[in-house]
Amino acid sequence: MQRYNERLIERLPIANLHPLLAYAATLGLCALAWAVRMFADPALGNGYPYVSFFPAVVIAAFLFGRGPAIVACLICWLLAWYFFITPRNSFAFNSGALVALLFYLVVVVVDIVLILWMQSSNRKLAIERERSASMAENREMLFRELQHRISNNLQVAAALMALQRRDISDPDARKALDEASRRLALIGKISRSLYDPNGQLLSIRSFVETLAEDILDANGRTDVRVEMVIDENATIDPDAAIPFALILTETIANALEHGFADGSGGSIRIGIRGGHGLDMEIVDDGCGLPENFKLENSGSLGLRIAVTLAQQLGGTFRIAPGENGGTRALLAIPASA
Repeated sequence: MQRYNERLIERLPIANLHPLLAYAATLGLCALAWAVRMFADPALGNGYPYVSFFPAVVIAAFLFGRGPAIVACLICWLLAWYFFITPRNSFAFNSGALVALLFYLVVVVVDIVLILWMQSSNRKLAIERERSASMAENREMLFRELQHRISNNLQVAAALMALQRRDISDPDARKALDEASRRLALIGKISRSLYDPNGQLLSIRSFVETLAEDILDANGRTDVRVEMVIDENATIDPDAAIPFALILTETIANALEHGFADGSGGSIRIGIRGGHGLDMEIVDDGCGLPENFKLENSGSLGLRIAVTLAQQLGGTFRIAPGENGGTRALLAIPASA
């Protein structure tokens, strides 16, 4: 309703749309003002000759613009002078008529000027609003196109790495290229949906659910189910979204590779809490950690990447045995990140 009222005010005056109707309505306003003053004449007498004509001029200026306002000003002045300024029913000119005329002109001129200035400002504001909306739309379109191109380039780089892998016979080198290609493809895929052109905080529920499904599909693990407990209001800054997604990916991939290496299947539970910062807990019911496991001495590149990314966000990442077996990974990101 408020937006409708704003649009209506910005369209005023309507004389440019229907000029003849505007002038006809102005004449009607003057006639109505005269009729009202005639009706109130027994109570007002010779006083207040313009009392009903001021509103007619103001309404004409507000609705119909400068031309009709000037016409209303002149007609109302003549009607008041002839019918309600002594001596009545004549255009006699005396000191009383001069004072009344000057008072009337000052009031209506000030009213008309203020109304026209307000309408001019409203028109300029409407133009600027439309221009800003167009610029915002273009900016968002360019932003989406840029994200699309970056994502495509990363996907191409990942595909080239996968092709290069075919010419390498060393198992360790092939595995390293596989992991690098997978990470590049992941960054390219999630970058399309994680960033907002306005830089707003992003809800992470939808992309975490999609990401977990993609990781299971990529590893061909239909025997592992993922359970999620994610706060509806959990958000993350766009600059921290990619590192957060990579940490989540490496943790789940590590659980699939080591926790469920025997192919027995199981479950992974992902819990994410918002509020002051962001806390993520990933618990699996796999075979658990080896004896004397220390994260800082781990030979897993994925876990080392997770630790490094968490530190870049000003947070911490650690892995510990689960309460009922399995493995428990904890990520804490402060609100300042």
